[in-house]
Amino acid sequence: MIYIGIDVGKNKLDCLWLKDVLSEKIKTKVFKNNPEDFERIAQWLTKVTTAQPEQLHVTLEATGIYHEGIATHLFQLGFQVSVVNPARSKEFAKALGVTHKTDKSDRLLLAKFGYQVTPKLWTPEAPEVRKLKVLIKRIESIEKDIQRELNRKEQAEIAANSYIVIVSVLVKEKNRLIEELDTHIDNHPTLKVNRRFLESIPGVGSVVSAYLGLIPRIRESGTLKGRSMLSKVGPANVRAKIYMAAVVAKQHNPDVKALYERLKSRGKTHMQALGAAMRKLVQICFGVVKHQSEYKPQIV
Repeated sequence: MIYIGIDVGKNKLDCLWLKDVLSEKIKTKVFKNNPEDFERIAQWLTKVTTAQPEQLHVTLEATGIYHEGIATHLFQLGFQVSVVNPARSKEFAKALGVTHKTDKSDRLLLAKFGYQVTPKLWTPEAPEVRKLKVLIKRIESIEKDIQRELNRKEQAEIAANSYIVIVSVLVKEKNRLIEELDTHIDNHPTLKVNRRFLESIPGVGSVVSAYLGLIPRIRESGTLKGRSMLSKVGPANVRAKIYMAAVVAKQHNPDVKALYERLKSRGKTHMQALGAAMRKLVQICFGVVKHQSEYKPQIV
């Protein structure tokens, strides 16, 4: 197997071929992060390595949406692609004693990570899931805009009506997107069924079910770390939704409530108990999706 590291940026892709692991002999080239250069990257990799796509293992970090284009393109051409959590590569760098972070060091680090760790191979999400994620992100963005305008309105001494007009437009668009999201889920049987199973869980509303229905592997989010801090591994927006759902679930979901109260009685802090409640709630969500069944409390 031949190992490639790609450091992903908003506008560019720093590519590296690790020609020799021991001597760290490398060959590099920088491309633009756009569809036109995706094919150039594939051609460059196969040309300089004189290998077939299936012999090349490309490792890159998950960077919001910026990695998706090149990862998908290389996958479709038959490359072995791994998209790794930045937290994992960061810990790997610490283990190697790497202290300086640059584009050049990052792409070499990722190639080494692919060689030494052999991360699991990545596959693109289904088109309906990708659209669902886009809709959710857009709704989130509009919600932030609404709150921002409301905050400005509170501080405005003049032209307050302007903020009211803008907020009304944003609210209208948010409602339209929610309708589109609901229609999208209803039009895809798997999403629709998973949503029904997830909403059978006390504490999980329609918005949270949309998030959790995307990627069950997020069950690792919200693990405990230290005395009173939640781990920040995993998508922040999903973690925030799970947090709010767990606040409700610790009062109304019998299994989550029992866990939360048991930990509190043992002297755990509120955040420690709530972190465990978050993890428990996601495990329940993962279970109903995996087994395709509605929620049945273990504690009556």
